[in-house]
Amino acid sequence: MARLSLSLPIFCIPLLFLSGVLSASFTLTNNCGYSVWPGILSSAGTAPISTTGFALQTGQSKTLSVPTSWSGRIWGRTLCSEDSTGKFSCMTGDCGSGKLECNGQGAIPATLAEFTLDGSDGLDFYDVSLVDGYNLPMLVVPQGGKDGNCSTTGCLVDLNGICPSDLRVLGSDGSENVACKSACGAFGEPQYCCSGEYGNPNTCKPSSYSQFFKHACPRAYSYAYDDGSSTFTCASANYVITFCPTISSLKSSDGKNPAAAELPLVNSSMIFTSGDEISHASPLIKPWRILAVVILALFFQLFH
Repeated sequence: MARLSLSLPIFCIPLLFLSGVLSASFTLTNNCGYSVWPGILSSAGTAPISTTGFALQTGQSKTLSVPTSWSGRIWGRTLCSEDSTGKFSCMTGDCGSGKLECNGQGAIPATLAEFTLDGSDGLDFYDVSLVDGYNLPMLVVPQGGKDGNCSTTGCLVDLNGICPSDLRVLGSDGSENVACKSACGAFGEPQYCCSGEYGNPNTCKPSSYSQFFKHACPRAYSYAYDDGSSTFTCASANYVITFCPTISSLKSSDGKNPAAAELPLVNSSMIFTSGDEISHASPLIKPWRILAVVILALFFQLFH
């Protein structure tokens, strides 16, 4: 048997190595009427992405190469600034690093996009989660994928203005709601956190609070065991993650997942939120939103 030659130029070796490492791309787009600072947290034992935090101005996009079998979460930070000492912080989604980069730290409450690439049977598993609360609308669209269901998922409704009063996160002046906590984050009780005796799907059930999120965003995770209607799969896809998506963001084909087909991406009783309708200057209670607010408030009171 002929022996393999190892006479490749040294500079080729890193290129060959990298060609097997990069498996997908994430394109993050800010369609909000304000700046968003994405944060990225890689799961333990997962090769990190080249950045863990950066700024996206309105209309900007950034594409990141993602290592094979990457697992982690992506979210948007809002209302960020740097103080006189150079400490960086955000009113929502802050990761506590004091810097633009998140340095291995997460944040709540925040709308999360969660990924496990190249998992079981070579499929990517992904979701948009409100289990840790909500701070802005988000859409995840797989592109060029195969197998799995490759469904679009996300939360397209602005919930800050209609968040239940005991879940609200107020801004610096105390008059504006800038994020919405989960019940676990607000109260820390086992039945809301699916911990202790509630740490399994038989004992941890949807609460009136998780139903508030599920009603507004049917395909998003609303509590820890909301897997059946909220986890999606695809293979060999790239992903577009849009903050404050518009209707044009939905033009790619949706998957064939039966659970997704039963649950619409947007609840018809809710008001669709586009980027130019979102402002951190007011709680978004406009006259044409009153009906949606009343419907959701009645639903919450009925099951609370």
